[in-house]
Amino acid sequence: MGRFVRHGGGRDLVEEYERKVNALYGVLADIYGSDRVVLKAGKVGALSGMRSENLGERIVALQRLVYDDPTIDEPPRFSEIPEVLAELEEELADLLARRTVEDEIEQKIQDRMAQKHEEYVADIRAQVMREISPETAETKRKLERLQQIEQRGLARSLAEVLRPKRFEEVIGQDAAVQALLAKLASPYPQHILLYGPPGVGKTTAARLALEAARERQGSPFSKDAPFVEVDGTTLRWDPREVTNPLLGSVHDPIYQGARHDFAEGGVPEPKLGLVTEANGGVLFIDEIGEMDPILQNKLLKVLEDKRVYFESSYYDPDDPHVPEYVHKLFREGAPADFVLIGATTRDPEDITPALRSRCAEIFFAPLTPDDIRKIVRQGAEKLGVPIEPAAVDDIAERTIEARKALNILADAYALAVYEAGGPDKPAAIRAEHVRTALSAARVGREARTLASATPQVGRVIGLAVRGFLGSALEIEAVAYPAREPGKGKIRFNETAGSMARDSVFTAGTVLRRITGKDLADYDVHVNVVGGGHIDGPSAGAAIFTAIYSAVEGRPVRQDVAITGEVSLSGRIQEVGGIPEKLYGARQAGVRRVVLPAANAGDVPDGRFGLELSFVETADEVLRELLSPLG
Repeated sequence: MGRFVRHGGGRDLVEEYERKVNALYGVLADIYGSDRVVLKAGKVGALSGMRSENLGERIVALQRLVYDDPTIDEPPRFSEIPEVLAELEEELADLLARRTVEDEIEQKIQDRMAQKHEEYVADIRAQVMREISPETAETKRKLERLQQIEQRGLARSLAEVLRPKRFEEVIGQDAAVQALLAKLASPYPQHILLYGPPGVGKTTAARLALEAARERQGSPFSKDAPFVEVDGTTLRWDPREVTNPLLGSVHDPIYQGARHDFAEGGVPEPKLGLVTEANGGVLFIDEIGEMDPILQNKLLKVLEDKRVYFESSYYDPDDPHVPEYVHKLFREGAPADFVLIGATTRDPEDITPALRSRCAEIFFAPLTPDDIRKIVRQGAEKLGVPIEPAAVDDIAERTIEARKALNILADAYALAVYEAGGPDKPAAIRAEHVRTALSAARVGREARTLASATPQVGRVIGLAVRGFLGSALEIEAVAYPAREPGKGKIRFNETAGSMARDSVFTAGTVLRRITGKDLADYDVHVNVVGGGHIDGPSAGAAIFTAIYSAVEGRPVRQDVAITGEVSLSGRIQEVGGIPEKLYGARQAGVRRVVLPAANAGDVPDGRFGLELSFVETADEVLRELLSPLG
């Protein structure tokens, strides 16, 4: 490109244009800085043009720098220079204005950060996190998939259909239900422990009791009082209080994943537990006996204070960044005013004494075969199908748990519906459906019938307790004269336990007192059929009777069962578990039970349809159990 030629006043114009171009280069240097202008010129190929003495080349280089366009090659005509320079001035004015505004904003930000740096950064980051949507294409796709899955629901399960909805449907627990209602529907409800075998309706009764209490005038429970249910076997907690779903815990801001905005500010985050969720209602802990004893004791503290208190070394009461609700939780704790209902299949002695002392105790009775029959018939009515009496009897013979009975009924119902060709076809549950279901589920008989009408020598039906269920023991004895007088041997199965072994030797002493015969003159073998274990001395009367029968050859009645401890003087001592043992006798098919006279006050109402006799001495036991001499 040649130099512009002066024609008349043209030289003056060229000098003027050169001054403007130099001024524009100066403005550009002020905006970006000389070093950055040089770097940018290198990128857009404008270095040579910047240093050229040719006005056209300098203008092209300036255009490349201002417009950031390395493809500009054609210099403007001499007549076009004013317009080109005016456009460049306009563009540089915009750049300068933007740069000025940016500088002002940056200065304000610097001033604000200098005043309150930490607070400002936390607020800005929180605002950015709120403005940025957490949704991505993948999360949206998963949400859509989840919504599609939720639309594919099934009909109600059989368990929902068969579950009792009213107290009248809780069979065999009238006394327990009445006691539960009285303690929960009171203006001053009590904490309660429910004892009993599995599958007898403890959970259902507790839920229905709260529903009834909500409707009762003067009840402290509101219409929306919560019923929070948890299984004690699944409650896991960390002794360091890192996590505690029951009582609540504090997540520290560094290691435990506190909320992002909390973690940035070093603020500990309290996590509320189930006791707070149950505030104003009922906290039901199933299998409370399986809870960690330390956790039980911590729960006691909450029951007393009706609040849960939190502690954390990260909490600073003077920190202005801590939200007010966090301050409130650390200062005042979380509310935990609820009624505890704990259910367990364990013995009362297995529950922490301190917890037992704060709770009313209610015992749910084991179900009888008649109770199971009522439950099965009730379930069949809910399913809307007839059921054969033989099918009802088959279920009642195989289980004493309401839940298991209903499960068998559900299996038999499914077979009946399948056989009928569908739920819209008429179906009936027959005995073969129940037997097929029992066979498929490998359900054995819950109890054996030990009673008979034929007396036997050396065989006695004793009674024992296993958990909350009574059971019948088949105790047998044989006795033969020893080969050498005074050198007889006594054998006893070891699995029965040391207490039962002691009862054998006590029986020998009582036998000698009554008959004058020394057990050392006999080879005696005493056996608890089936290897049953005997925890206490309550089988002493049965063992004594079996040995006496074997030595004397006197038959024992097989329609009578007995429980009681025998002392060395022949007194029949008081024993425990009378209701459970009567239940076990009923299951074994006996019609009469002999009990210690001291236990006369322990007999429950109804007596399970059994005849009862009360004795005080071993002689009276023999009169009750031995078959009359022919």
